Amino acid sequence: MTSTIGTDRAERTGMRSEASSASLTITDLRKDFGGTAAVDGISVDVPAGSFLVLLGPSGCGKTTTLRMLAGLENPTGGEIRFGDRVIARGDGTALVAPAERGAGLVFQSYALWPHKTVRQNIEWPLTVARWPKEERRSRGDRVLSMLAISDLADRYPGEISGGQQQRVAIARMIAPQPEVLLFDEPLSNLDARLRVETRGELMRVHRSSGATSVYVTHDQVEAMTMATHIALMKDGRIEQFGTPRELLESPRTAFAATFIGTPPANIVECRVHEGRLRAFGVDCGAAPPPSGGGTVRAMYRAGSVGIAADASEPGCVEATFADQVPMADRWVIGVDLPDGTRMHVSRDTPVGLLPGDALGVRLPSAPDAYFDASGELLDAEVSG
Repeated sequence: MTSTIGTDRAERTGMRSEASSASLTITDLRKDFGGTAAVDGISVDVPAGSFLVLLGPSGCGKTTTLRMLAGLENPTGGEIRFGDRVIARGDGTALVAPAERGAGLVFQSYALWPHKTVRQNIEWPLTVARWPKEERRSRGDRVLSMLAISDLADRYPGEISGGQQQRVAIARMIAPQPEVLLFDEPLSNLDARLRVETRGELMRVHRSSGATSVYVTHDQVEAMTMATHIALMKDGRIEQFGTPRELLESPRTAFAATFIGTPPANIVECRVHEGRLRAFGVDCGAAPPPSGGGTVRAMYRAGSVGIAADASEPGCVEATFADQVPMADRWVIGVDLPDGTRMHVSRDTPVGLLPGDALGVRLPSAPDAYFDASGELLDAEVSG
């Protein structure tokens, strides 16, 4: 894309327009460490300008994937493309140096130069790229203003707060106008209020830069708030890929159902007997075919389940009150089922109970979804 400052000048300085971005294609990507697959053949394809979140618990492979995108780790299999450029191949036939990938990276630790001022930190990658002094200054002023830290330009990292340091790290990343922005859990060191504020800043930076963003987090609220696409990872593989709405409304596995959502869905282990599902002595509706006589994992959304004062009511499971949390205009009630499974119930009003008090959980006539014993979605229609 031609820069707004003119083609010749852009080619000399390496500058791009603010809206420059590249699509991201990951094909069968793999990373082995000593015979163990940290990333086990994942594939993702998102258009230019997307905000992709790699989401999952610790050890699922999301940070290793990001490090391969940045060039800090080399893949042992598969391929990475930024737009039409092959960035890396696991067979070694292509490997672009990190500095030549057109990607910027923000670490979990801000990694600012302590002996350089805020402005000097931001302009440092431009100095390395040999931008002329006046253009470094102009670009530095722009990103300082974009991140609302112009008044900090002459301070040192040790003289500003953690939230301000994070903004400086983000400003330094976007200063060279990369096509791809990479974020490695950048908000984990901030308090709750600053996390919310900085999420908004990151989304604004993403929109204004036009770059494709890849963001690593274990926090599903961050993912649901920021992402255009989510790759939910588990054990080095992608459990489900799609938009936040798709993952929330149509989970493809029991793991996805219990990881996404505030509160997440509930899973109850049911036994199949004569075409019916039963759990804790309660009939849970018709079993989905083909179930045989095995186990079905029934999914209940928090809003589908009710609370009963008397657990002996028909369709109720005996449970123990654990806690309750206000959430927007609803209350999320936490209860423990007889096998120790935690269940969440969403309702309009709180309950007047103390932790340990007995109550009943009223299940609907049928679950919201069914998964097999391995956690895979059962798509079969259920009658009766």
